Amino acid sequence: MANILVVDDEMGIRELLSEILGDEGHAIQLAENAQQARDARAAGAPDLVLLDIWMPDTDGVTLLKEWQRDGLLTMPVIMMSGHATIDTAVEATRIGALNFLEKPIALQKLLKAVQQGLSRAQEVVRAPAIVPRPMMATQIEDSNAVSAPMFASQPLPVGIPARVGGMPNGEGHGYNLSFDLPLREARDAFERMYFEHHLGREGGSMTRVAEKTGLERTHLYRKLKQLGVEPGKLAKKGQ
Repeated sequence: MANILVVDDEMGIRELLSEILGDEGHAIQLAENAQQARDARAAGAPDLVLLDIWMPDTDGVTLLKEWQRDGLLTMPVIMMSGHATIDTAVEATRIGALNFLEKPIALQKLLKAVQQGLSRAQEVVRAPAIVPRPMMATQIEDSNAVSAPMFASQPLPVGIPARVGGMPNGEGHGYNLSFDLPLREARDAFERMYFEHHLGREGGSMTRVAEKTGLERTHLYRKLKQLGVEPGKLAKKGQ
């Protein structure tokens, strides 16, 4: 059973989602505006948030930005809207939303997105927090890492190895991230490495990468475009 926060100004939507997800065995919290959502988050992080974009007091994207800015975006967030444009959906995923559901929400899409979100949350909880040793630029050169690491003299963030994104043919990328990077830049850099790694392993197959990463193909395409990752080039490297 998971604790799910549903944020939507339409009472009918709140009641419908509460009934559906309650029948699935989840505990549901309801908020009809951004302030109630802030209060619910302040009381403790839910396992998942379903967040409407268009609300009368503060829109969902602005609230998402607030949580990201204040370090409160520690749970998967699925955005919902019946009027949002593709640009709005892309912006929400860039900020940190896991998925986007268009209203009226189909039952199977809702349940699939919720399951993916809860699975992602569990993966984050289970991930070991490994504190790596700081690596200096000279150490990276001695280990024959690929040149041009990012801020090679800085220690790596917790849980990120010095080498990420190895290709199937043994070719690797000597990635290194710095604690001095702004959070958004550090996250984008990690996500770029993450998707390049999977695209290389899967030979550029978007279907297999979508399955591996737990993203829908449409969301995956948007994410790669946003990050500037070109699947075609990585597919050639992985051959």
